[in-house]
Amino acid sequence: MRVALWAIVALMVLDNLGVNITTLVASLGIGGIAIALAVQSILGDLFASLSIVLDKPFVVGDFIIVDKMLGTVEKIGLKTTRVRSLGGEQIVFSNNDLLKSRIQNLRRMASRRVVFGFGVSHRTPEPLLRALPALLEEIVRAQPQVRFDRAHLSGLAAPSFNYEVVYYVDNTDYTIYMDIQQEIYLRIVALLQAQDVALALPVQTVQLTREARPHDSAQAGNDADASLGKAA
Repeated sequence: MRVALWAIVALMVLDNLGVNITTLVASLGIGGIAIALAVQSILGDLFASLSIVLDKPFVVGDFIIVDKMLGTVEKIGLKTTRVRSLGGEQIVFSNNDLLKSRIQNLRRMASRRVVFGFGVSHRTPEPLLRALPALLEEIVRAQPQVRFDRAHLSGLAAPSFNYEVVYYVDNTDYTIYMDIQQEIYLRIVALLQAQDVALALPVQTVQLTREARPHDSAQAGNDADASLGKAA
C-alpha cells in the first residue's frame, strides 16, 4: 500500500513538472500485465504441486502413464514432476499440465486382468475341441498368484478354431506377470504337441498370371501366317 501511494505521489510530481506521464503509465500497465501472466503460470504450478502432495494421485516410485508417455516418478518439485521412462530418458512435466492430463497409476493396481487367444487347426477332432477349455483351465489354475476367470471356444474363423482365455494375476509386478504368462504359453504348447494338435497359421492364396508381351503377340501372328501359307 505504501509503495502504491509513493508511486502515485511520484507521478503527480512528474506531471506538475511538465513531464508527459501517459506513456509511462501505459508502460507500467503493460509491464504489470506481463508480470501478472508470469505469476499466474508460476502460481498455477505451485498450486498443482500442493494438490499432488495433498491428494497423492501418485508418489515418488510409482509407475505412471500420462497420455502415451510412461515411466517411474523420480521427483515431485514445486513447478515440475520428473519421470524416468523405460528407455532411460527423463521426462519433465509441468505440474499444472500434469494434473490436466489423464494419469494411470499402475502401482495402485490390485490385480492385473490378462486376456489372450490362440487358434488351432481345422483338423482338430471335435472331442478334443470340447475338452480344451477344461485343460486350459487346469493349466492356468496351476500357476501361483493367479485367479482363473474363463476359457472358451470363441470363434470359427477361416483358418482356425479360436480360443480365448481370461485370468487375473494377484501381483502388480510386471516381471512376475510376464513369468506367469510365459509358463502358461509353454504348457499350452506342450499340451497341443502331446495331443498332436497344430496351431493354426495364417493362410495366403497367391494367384499367378502371365501377361502377354508384345514379342509373344508378334510371334503368335507369325506362326499363324506360316500356318496359313502352308495351308495355301
